[in-house]
Amino acid sequence: MAYDYLNELNEAQLLAVTNTEGPALVIAGAGAGKTRVLTYRIANLLNKGVPAGRILALTFTNKAAGEMKERIASVSGYDIARHLWMGTFHSIFARILRTEGDRLGYNANYTIYDTVDAKSLIRSIIRDYNLDDNVYKPGAIAARISMLKNNLITSGMYAADQSLQEYDRASRMPLLSEIYRNYTGRCFRANAMDFDDLLMNTNILFRDFPDVLASYQEKFSYILVDEYQDTNYAQYLIVKKLAERHHNLCVVGDDAQSIYSFRGARIENILEFKNDYPGYQLYKLEQNYRSTQTIVNIANAIIANNEGQIHKTVFSKNEKGEKVRILQAMTDTEEGFIVASDITDRRYSLHLTWSDFAVLYRTNAQSRIFEETLRRKNIPYKIYGGLSFYERKEIKDIIAYFRLVVNRSDDEALRRSINYPKRGIGDTTVDKIFELASAGNTTPWQIITNAQAYHSHFNSGTVNKLTAYAGLIDMLSRETDTVDAYTKAGEIAAGSGIMKELKEGKLQEEISRYENMQELLNAIKIFTEAAETNGEPSTLAAYLANVALLTDQDNEKEEDRDKVTLMTMHAAKGLEFSHVYLVGLEDTLFPSPIASGSARELEEERRLFYVAVTRAKKQATLSYALNRYKWGNLERCNQSRFIRELDMQYVDFPQTGGRPFRPSGVADNKPASLSDKKIIYPPAPGLRKFQKITAGNTIPTNNTDLSELAEGDMVEHERFGFGSIVSIEGVPPNQTATVEFEKEGRKKLLLRFAKLRRK
Repeated sequence: MAYDYLNELNEAQLLAVTNTEGPALVIAGAGAGKTRVLTYRIANLLNKGVPAGRILALTFTNKAAGEMKERIASVSGYDIARHLWMGTFHSIFARILRTEGDRLGYNANYTIYDTVDAKSLIRSIIRDYNLDDNVYKPGAIAARISMLKNNLITSGMYAADQSLQEYDRASRMPLLSEIYRNYTGRCFRANAMDFDDLLMNTNILFRDFPDVLASYQEKFSYILVDEYQDTNYAQYLIVKKLAERHHNLCVVGDDAQSIYSFRGARIENILEFKNDYPGYQLYKLEQNYRSTQTIVNIANAIIANNEGQIHKTVFSKNEKGEKVRILQAMTDTEEGFIVASDITDRRYSLHLTWSDFAVLYRTNAQSRIFEETLRRKNIPYKIYGGLSFYERKEIKDIIAYFRLVVNRSDDEALRRSINYPKRGIGDTTVDKIFELASAGNTTPWQIITNAQAYHSHFNSGTVNKLTAYAGLIDMLSRETDTVDAYTKAGEIAAGSGIMKELKEGKLQEEISRYENMQELLNAIKIFTEAAETNGEPSTLAAYLANVALLTDQDNEKEEDRDKVTLMTMHAAKGLEFSHVYLVGLEDTLFPSPIASGSARELEEERRLFYVAVTRAKKQATLSYALNRYKWGNLERCNQSRFIRELDMQYVDFPQTGGRPFRPSGVADNKPASLSDKKIIYPPAPGLRKFQKITAGNTIPTNNTDLSELAEGDMVEHERFGFGSIVSIEGVPPNQTATVEFEKEGRKKLLLRFAKLRRK
């Protein structure tokens, strides 16, 4: 052994690591070292002589699995660790289905459709049925099908359930069942599975083939599951089946961090573990190693408001730390400026890096204001959960060629590659190919390779183009199973003509696409070398199986490191930052309005608040606006009920010298009124002074009376410089001024926010 890893554990962690027999539930508070426990429990099993191949460890991200494997390798040795069955639910079950999928009618080179592929296929089915996609929305249907699969409801079961049919009719989508059936059939004919199929088909495999289930039950003597509170019904059932033989199941998680019910996650899985496995051992990891005592204390107070939970008392031995700060802004725009200014002040005064800061919001739409204000202040930032590298057009284009080379039945890959680069095969021809395939109960690829037999449907020019395309794919497919992924990828990038087309681009966007292609080849090179080092398959098929299951956390680049992170609270789970800003804490935003009528949903929103606060190591700052634009109208807002639930002994109000805000200038929590008398709060150091909007006025930043502004006046704007008012339109408080600026040209500004100074 490299070192005595057990000495790194506290008493509770040590018990969870060393008691390896029988079912065990490890409840780990935020920052309590659950990954360490999971890692060292596996290392301890290996140290006791359990063969690595008999240990199954399931995670939710490749990044988590990779980091755990590296730590285990440092303790138990690399040659041993690499034989562990460790990975995400989807990657492990995809591996099983590559071996056993022929029982269900799939071959080993099946394609994995990502969400973009799935929606594309659904969109084409909707078009085939001549349905209105404003009623049959592809995204909504994809989500519905996903939820059905996660609850193990097949298209046949769905069609037979009259209550579900009634629901569809009430939703004005009576053909949804037919779309689901068609979607399932099209995926099967394409030898493709979507992410949810990987779970559902594994369940079907174990249900219909008891010998297969028995072999894996015997194989896995020890099963460990990370983030158990995030498992859905399909995952829960697979784990339960696999553990029936040896009963050595250890699940790690925190019911207080169960926030993904919209994805099918069931908090009942962790709350009812005691009923599923009588005689289980319960271990509570309650020492938080991440956050200050103050943050831990306020997080405990937050979650104490929930009824449904496994009680624990999390504590921290770290420094006491600053109180949680609450900032109030008059508008959502001002909230952006207050947060951006505060980040700048703290970054320089405390000698921090930009990456020490994160801004968390409830919905993606809230990012716009913060993006704009950070750009204006030249603060580098990155949006986590935005367009990932593998979702970029040029990357999906070349990967479509990779997929088709490996699996000719992949209809979505064929549709994407057949006329890129352009080869004169238009949409009409492509639609005809798919129609003929559907009518003949065959695949589009069979139609293309036999194009000459369909001369009555295609003219001679089209037949020649289709034949040339088929010949190209056949040529690119040579030695696919024998050469490594990097070599084959290079051949396809060059042979398809994509690399040539991208290289000839002169615009910056085109140059960026070419650079992205180079980056993809670099990634494939790294994959190839790692696979060969590990003694694993390094073929293009193996690469595709790997890349299809990557998550956002697996795609972070080095150049993205020193930037402020913008992300949703949901996306922040599992991450940590020194300074965290939770923004938009208003009852119209957080908790979500749809949760207000359900105690169950409100408790999940509160768990989300708990998760967001506990991302902070040193400082948590909460902010809200008294007025927010919605659909073009400025609406009054009320601070979130979650702020009102906070334990005030751990809270500070820097804008008022520590005194709690009196919302709207009154004692209760009514929404701000624009006609209320003006209230001015003293600013905290580094924070811009703000005051309440009064009717027909702006947020004053100077002594100019906007009611005195007139056409022809010379004015100064802090960003656009000097200019002359061309016209003033509207009535207070929505007056706009058209200003001709000397350097920036003509701009139309909302007067109450323009901060114009008359010269």
